[in-house]
Amino acid sequence: MGIFHSLNTSASALTAQRLRMDVASSNIANADSTRATRTEDGNWEPYRRKTVVFKPKEESFQSFLQKAANSQSSSSGGVEAVKITEDDEPFKMVYNPNHPDSDQNGYVKLPNVDPLQEMVDIMGATRSYEANVTSINASKNMLMKALEIGR
Repeated sequence: MGIFHSLNTSASALTAQRLRMDVASSNIANADSTRATRTEDGNWEPYRRKTVVFKPKEESFQSFLQKAANSQSSSSGGVEAVKITEDDEPFKMVYNPNHPDSDQNGYVKLPNVDPLQEMVDIMGATRSYEANVTSINASKNMLMKALEIGR
């Protein structure tokens, strides 16, 4: 574990939370998009809600080798986004016979995006982002105090 380990861990979390906020914002922006993707048969499909999958950052082979040689235990170094997945929940069906994308019965398929759920995701990501900024500031203050001891 190096001197900048905590900063690198918090920085990876900041990047991950920023991606989470971007995906939730994209979901909100496309909450009314009825023509997001084209299917193989030429029909349009509404936008599908997307979510980010995270996992702990794995260490490299060199770090495992160094850990085994020094017999020291160290924790993982942060988090990384593995992939962005589409939500498989069914689309919302709304009766609107005047909509250009309505079917022969007058129903329109709308995206499976719930703006309230997206706002909750954004708030959670914001709180995590703020917590990591606080962690970075605490680490920075500790490093500054350590430098003052050396004077």
